[in-house]
Amino acid sequence: MILSGQTIKQLVYGSEMTITPFQELSIQPASIDLRLGKEFLVVDDITTPYLSMDEPANYQEIEVADKETITIPPQSFMLGTTLEQISLPNHLTAFVEGRSSIGRLGVFIQNAGWIDPGFSGQVTLELFNANRVSVKLYADMRVCQLVIAKVDQVTEGYNGKYLFQKGATPSRVYMDRERREKEE
Repeated sequence: MILSGQTIKQLVYGSEMTITPFQELSIQPASIDLRLGKEFLVVDDITTPYLSMDEPANYQEIEVADKETITIPPQSFMLGTTLEQISLPNHLTAFVEGRSSIGRLGVFIQNAGWIDPGFSGQVTLELFNANRVSVKLYADMRVCQLVIAKVDQVTEGYNGKYLFQKGATPSRVYMDRERREKEE
């Protein structure tokens, strides 16, 4: 069951779920808008001939000031982060959807898959400009929606490699359990 905006607000005010910093303006009928943070990562295409599943990618870090713009060139990909940190209890899951208004500019915003019950941290966003012109976004703008749903029973909670992440966090696929077991 997807939670309503009223329920999300009640959970935040009742301290059952954390979204900080929280602003009521972000509450939607069945979601809460999250804002774009100030940290971005772009693959350093000069020193990186290809991306590998076996090692971390070499990223260039970009940081902007509050309300400052970040330009996404045409047909370009970068990682960003939400301004908000979230903490979900073990009976709620969430997923990120890009705001329609941003999608209509040609920018696809998502995160990889579900946000598991028990996750805590900032949400890394995958930003892709499908347009043929650059698109400027600015830090602190509402860019995506967090849709929250109840799971059918309380889980043990997320304890993975992205727990407590801060800022734009690159892929840690090289840390996957099956990859490590293969090396042993």
